[in-house]
Amino acid sequence: MTTSPADTTRVWDLPVRVFHWALVACFAGAYLLGDTERWRHVHVMLGYTALGLIAFRLLWGFVGTRHARFRAFAYGPRAAVRYLRDEVAGRATRHLGHNPAGSWAVYGLLALGLATGITGYLGYNEIGGETFEEVHEVLANAWLALVVLHVLGVVFSSVAHRESLVRAMVTGRKRGLVEGVEPRPMRGVAAALALAVAGFWAWTLNTSSPLLLADAGTAAAEHEEREHSELAGGHEDDDD
Repeated sequence: MTTSPADTTRVWDLPVRVFHWALVACFAGAYLLGDTERWRHVHVMLGYTALGLIAFRLLWGFVGTRHARFRAFAYGPRAAVRYLRDEVAGRATRHLGHNPAGSWAVYGLLALGLATGITGYLGYNEIGGETFEEVHEVLANAWLALVVLHVLGVVFSSVAHRESLVRAMVTGRKRGLVEGVEPRPMRGVAAALALAVAGFWAWTLNTSSPLLLADAGTAAAEHEEREHSELAGGHEDDDD
């Protein structure tokens, strides 16, 4: 079923959509490159980008447009459980913005992303030994698990309410008309966010010793050198 723009309402402003898809790209890239020493600098770059994006989203949750603000989807745990129960039973109420269950997915994704990024920084700079490196890996896997649950929820809700939530996050519009003025698209903020990400990537990839990655690169080199030393020492012991 297709609807014309006249039958829809803008729900997600452009900054929210840029944030969403940029974070998707950062998480996917960082996760896939997490175990590759050769692309470690790119992994770290994507991790820093994700932290910056999450910081922006936290700010935008207070100063952004109507449906982007946290108060627009401030549901308690009971409301989320009730919504899930109604969704399974086929009687859940359609929400123009985030539904109660989806709101908790957003909270969880932001919290896990922030914790994953911070522990990644600590681990790569060898702060706290190997503890934060191990915690970082656990958090990244937990983040992946929540992403999978989120995607399944999006698919289920899209089928149940006969509306593509993925398309809505691309176009920003959802079916139905509401009273009041539509949120502004905020193209200037979205452009500034996209340029900040692109600029950071360009600076990082084209600078021989980028400031933010220097410590991580040094730590990675020292870690690799230590592993080689331990391996060489093990061979010497075998010879003895």
